[in-house]
Amino acid sequence: MRQLEHPTLLTDTAGTKIPVCPAAELSAGEMRLVEHDGTKIGVFNCDGALYAIEDRCSHDNGPLAEGEFDAASCTVECPRHGSLFDLTSGRPKTLPAFQPVQTFPVAIEDDTITLEVN
Repeated sequence: MRQLEHPTLLTDTAGTKIPVCPAAELSAGEMRLVEHDGTKIGVFNCDGALYAIEDRCSHDNGPLAEGEFDAASCTVECPRHGSLFDLTSGRPKTLPAFQPVQTFPVAIEDDTITLEVN
């Protein structure tokens, strides 16, 4: 078996990391909206677990982060037509939306919440 001369490293293919806020500033049950290259992203703290999704309902492109956030069920409801989105997967749980929205990896590095974006 032939080995690659220059193997691709994970860091070579990973996205750009952007800071969101100090971890202490996003308590359980809170959301922070950030923007990167024209894309708005909602970062949610679901009782200590952090998730990030595109701030765009897949049904009509409306803003999701303005909707009701339920930290216990880790969902956000689109304020326009009521579709409920699972923050862990980006998938809608109720109609009228049926397409998932983009999710983003979230980490805490040096006490700062960061997002990995493409």
